[in-house]
Amino acid sequence: MSNVAAIRELLLAGHSNAGIARQLNVAHLRVAAIRAEMGLPVRKPGSPAAASPEDLFWRRAQPTDDGHLIWPNPSGDIRHVSGRTKAARVAFRIRYRREPVRNVLPDCGRDGCVHPDHVADQPMRKTYAAIFGKAA
Repeated sequence: MSNVAAIRELLLAGHSNAGIARQLNVAHLRVAAIRAEMGLPVRKPGSPAAASPEDLFWRRAQPTDDGHLIWPNPSGDIRHVSGRTKAARVAFRIRYRREPVRNVLPDCGRDGCVHPDHVADQPMRKTYAAIFGKAA
């Protein structure tokens, strides 16, 4: 495959000019010229934008050795083009496919856990309390 064909293929795959230049050992300006010929916008630095808050959740939630997921931002916020929400609310939507009622909290005993199987909204906590005699 020629350098031009390889550059075109990598550009279409979403790689940056600098990354392509490094990988193929070609001039950065050559890659930029081919990008311009193809009418492709310059790729902005950083990781690609998340398609949804759920996609962003799976990218950033950090697994622990004991089966929990911890959100790296202490505020628990997920900031996405659609707005700002809490990671626990996104985890709840992933698991139950509905909007949570009021606050979503971990029900596994681990503070800050956002594992979709470990979160509960207020009606669920009230039900648990009625069954198991615990405070909601």
